[in-house]
Amino acid sequence: MKFRDTFLLAFRTVKGNTLRTALTVAIIAFGIMALIGIITAIKAMNQKFTESFSSMGANAFTIRFKERNVRFGGGGGELKVSKKGKKEKKSNLGKHITRDEAEYFINNYHFPGAVAGVSVFGQRSNTVSFGDKKTSPNVMMFGGDEKYLDLNGYTLLSGRNLTLKEVRSGQNVCIVGFDVAKKFFNEAPERAVGKTLRLNNLPYLVLGVLDSRGSTFGFSRDNMAIIGYRNMAKNFSGSNASYVLAVKVDDINKMNEAMGEAEALFRGVRKINITEESNFVLDKSDSIVEQAMNSLSFLTISATVIGLITLIGAAIGLMNIMLVSVAERTKEVGLVKAIGGKSSVVKKQFLLEAVIISVLGALLGIVLGIAVGNSFAIILGTGFVVPWGWVFYGIVICSVVGLLAGLYPAVKAGKLNPIEALRYE
Repeated sequence: MKFRDTFLLAFRTVKGNTLRTALTVAIIAFGIMALIGIITAIKAMNQKFTESFSSMGANAFTIRFKERNVRFGGGGGELKVSKKGKKEKKSNLGKHITRDEAEYFINNYHFPGAVAGVSVFGQRSNTVSFGDKKTSPNVMMFGGDEKYLDLNGYTLLSGRNLTLKEVRSGQNVCIVGFDVAKKFFNEAPERAVGKTLRLNNLPYLVLGVLDSRGSTFGFSRDNMAIIGYRNMAKNFSGSNASYVLAVKVDDINKMNEAMGEAEALFRGVRKINITEESNFVLDKSDSIVEQAMNSLSFLTISATVIGLITLIGAAIGLMNIMLVSVAERTKEVGLVKAIGGKSSVVKKQFLLEAVIISVLGALLGIVLGIAVGNSFAIILGTGFVVPWGWVFYGIVICSVVGLLAGLYPAVKAGKLNPIEALRYE
């Protein structure tokens, strides 16, 4: 009997036992769905992290007073998971970067082809009002210079950027996010340009409106206002935030050299001896994505464990079903052997039945997993994601599960004596 005939016979048998096949396929599909669904969701999160935190591009870095790591815990110090997986108690690397230090660096950093800027975070509990309308106290405020938009990947929907003169003189001018402008001017946010809004009850002239950047994990990236960093020091002196320095080079191949020169200059600014370690960090713009994804690696492990446990249960169930099938079809096996069918053909048929059921479960699980994972991607606002590598692994794993589960029943069916099989009741 040719392989094609054996395959078609096995497929007709699987099709004929609809309920039994459906239950087994559903069990296998659940395991694959959990695996593929979580992997797809993680890839969607990866896309969102990349979009959200790597806006400066791979050719930029920042100087901060402490590491911008994804950490867990709190208290006086912070618990950080080290590269070796051990918990280390670690305090801040150094004191806050002051405005004088930041400005000295900006004025004296002259790396060829590099653009440097300074900014400071002004908390996320600010309010903006216009007329009788007022936002919730959840508007983020940033103090920056005329290079802030370029260094952080922002584009203007309408209006213009801050000028060097406005930044240095500390004028009450601002650039607002898309959501803030939309709050007061509905579907025409560009009308905010030229209007005077009140930031925490202080009047500010709106110079521009930022183009929308969407949200990250439910937090809008358009609910913000940007003012000059000197103006923030003047009007919001209660803020104890540290200044951040950002540098962007025109060629990614110059990154290491630019970072080395920046570190050498800032060590002098901070008056650090040659034998002392730096009390600040240089952070590449895309490092937060890598750190965040590393912190989520346990999800991949969890998904794999869940999927494997489910598949082991499915393999046991499939083996039992195939053994029952051997008992029910004893006469059929005897008839096949009586008309000249070989034991190898019988074994092959039962193995093919087990593999067909497993692969059907894999395909259904992959479709469901991609659907579940991309429903999460829709919530995050990312593009459609298909983890092709894991799709391939899922099919291979299920094929192996089918072979292992069907091996013993196939061997048992192949060993049946045709005479005894025909007399079986």
